[in-house]
Amino acid sequence: MRFSCNGCGKCCHDHHVPLTLSEARDWAADGGTLIVLVEAVLEDGSGLPAGQQEHVFKRSLAVRCGQTRAHLAITFAAFNQGACRNLQSDMRCGIYERRPLVCRIYPMEINPHIPLRAENKDCPPEVWQAGPELIVGNQLVDAELAELIERSRQADRDEIAAKAAICERLGIHTSALKGDGFTAYLPQREAFLAALDEVLAAGEVAPQADWSLHVSNDALAKQLEETGAMIAALLNENCAFISLRVA
Repeated sequence: MRFSCNGCGKCCHDHHVPLTLSEARDWAADGGTLIVLVEAVLEDGSGLPAGQQEHVFKRSLAVRCGQTRAHLAITFAAFNQGACRNLQSDMRCGIYERRPLVCRIYPMEINPHIPLRAENKDCPPEVWQAGPELIVGNQLVDAELAELIERSRQADRDEIAAKAAICERLGIHTSALKGDGFTAYLPQREAFLAALDEVLAAGEVAPQADWSLHVSNDALAKQLEETGAMIAALLNENCAFISLRVA
């Protein structure tokens, strides 16, 4: 597979870009809106596809959830409806030299269990027909790009406890079940920055709150209640549920 960006800017529209903690601070400090996306799996990892448990648990944090435990995965992302706020009229990035890791990694996937598929990207067909080789024999051939991907994955692992502590300070303690959906929050910018600075100043952090799960249907809620998990019947006004179920 080859790839040569043609500067069309499609990847800079309508995508919530995952951010590291330092990138999230920069984004909010610059006036950008953040979205917080939360999903979880239960202690036994039930529902996870074969072979994915190691990746999921490495980037998650165990928290109390009723009479059991849930493993949270939390994403802080740049909230983009339409064009990214840093996309200029000439389709160039206004913060190119300090753009987020995920932007530098594009079009590669961060999740090792999601293969790169040209048909799943916004890029036009011609960008996959020219340029340097990107993947040869299912192997990424760009060593610098591989290092950026690993750096992004490591940040996910290293920063999950801090993310959970920030969420708790913001009153966020309801998650969706992985594969069923996400709970989504749009925190107030100043509150987010204050919570982030408090957590980082405190150093080592440990989860304090009980977390609950919000799911897409009553049958799933009943099934989870039988495991001892705490189910949130209603979401507060600052939260939305994004279902991954096909209607």
